[in-house]
Amino acid sequence: MKRFFRVVLLALVLMTVAMISALTAMQFAIHGREVAIPKLVGMAPVDAERAVAASGLQLAVERRFYSPDVPEGKIMTQVPPPGAKVRRGWTVRVAQSLGPQRVAIPVLTNGSERAAELNIRRRGFAVGFVAQTNLSDVPQDLVASQNPSANASGVSAPKIDLLVSLGPEPAAFVMPNLTGQPLGSATLALQDAGMRVGKVSMHAAGTPGEPQTPPGSTSEPNAASMIVEQTPAPGQKILAGTAVNFEVR
Repeated sequence: MKRFFRVVLLALVLMTVAMISALTAMQFAIHGREVAIPKLVGMAPVDAERAVAASGLQLAVERRFYSPDVPEGKIMTQVPPPGAKVRRGWTVRVAQSLGPQRVAIPVLTNGSERAAELNIRRRGFAVGFVAQTNLSDVPQDLVASQNPSANASGVSAPKIDLLVSLGPEPAAFVMPNLTGQPLGSATLALQDAGMRVGKVSMHAAGTPGEPQTPPGSTSEPNAASMIVEQTPAPGQKILAGTAVNFEVR
């Protein structure tokens, strides 16, 4: 019996040693494929590509920016940073310097968004973020402001952001209660207020608490049809041009 336990114990020890060896070998294999990112800032892309290739990495020049400090054609930023550990085959993404800015920022305000975009691209810049908002003092579809401003100097990135006007904000109203009124008079009231009639449908007969549709009445809505329900509901804030839906009987 003692011999049996000795054999079992020996087998367990051997299995433990084998597992530890396997884990150690696996960890070594994983970390053995890791490399440190070299410093690429200040290099030309050709030299940087050679440097990353020697470590089994790849290079991607994703962006180009103007810089008064980094010479034209040199790498100005990199991701991941130098010294970071990554696996072989990883792509290092860099931005390349365009050198000092030599093109003046054009005046883009008070022109259309389309004209501004054409002007930006013709000068070798790129369209950045385009925001739109309601402005009472700038007509619709015209550029209200830009960033960088016209004739700015020392710009670090060749992108220009635009703010485009949507024109004055539509007038707002409080939805009146039109239930119980004829459809014809409600339609005229909505038109006078800058709103419009949307979908008009017949109210389902037999609803508890609602009067029944009189016998012989038409099944199609007309100017004399009485409004039973409306959407939006009375009291809601609505904008000019909003469509109001009705159920009539």
